Amino acid sequence: MFSPGAVLAAQATVALVIVGLVVGVPAFGTWREAAYQALGEPVAQPIPFSHKHHVGDDGIDCRYCHTTVETSRHAGFPSTRICLTCHSQLYTDAPVLAALHESGRTGIPIAWRRVHTLPDFVYFDHGVHVAKGVACVECHGHVDQMPLTWRAKPLQMQWCIDCHRSPAPHLHPRASIFDPRATAVSASEAANLARLMHLESQQRLTDCSTCHR
Repeated sequence: MFSPGAVLAAQATVALVIVGLVVGVPAFGTWREAAYQALGEPVAQPIPFSHKHHVGDDGIDCRYCHTTVETSRHAGFPSTRICLTCHSQLYTDAPVLAALHESGRTGIPIAWRRVHTLPDFVYFDHGVHVAKGVACVECHGHVDQMPLTWRAKPLQMQWCIDCHRSPAPHLHPRASIFDPRATAVSASEAANLARLMHLESQQRLTDCSTCHR
């Protein structure tokens, strides 16, 4: 039915598809891991900001810098004005803070790099999670021990769903939500917190439309 040339073209196409799958799928997987997992790898910043120093040593509350974490989808990057609350007086001549003072002089924001980046097709709301008792440490790890911030948890779909299937063990009393040293609560306290927080049903929490809108 087909000419030898057509048969050869079809065979070549099938071969190319197979080669593409063999080479492309692992490459995509490697890219995906590099883009969305990169666990434990510090992210270089315009200024080497240390959560270990500011949070662990100085005890600065998360909300002081991440001002919208309780009310918005995004926790927010600290503005230059917030940083200069202290650093207009402290370490004003430190070379490492030259970019901060330049930002204050020009009004151009510091180009902080995101450490926790989700794909555009994922809907995530910090405010909702905080309101329901999910502590910062559950997703961000012990930032009070990080000289430079890195991703502590994978933040991949299965990881999120595991929590949505059984959220109670990840809940914390409101007083410890922003405590970087927060530890897991007992099973009975977790069950009580789940009742107090009026969580949605497991069906709703694991429905596709909850995170993909």
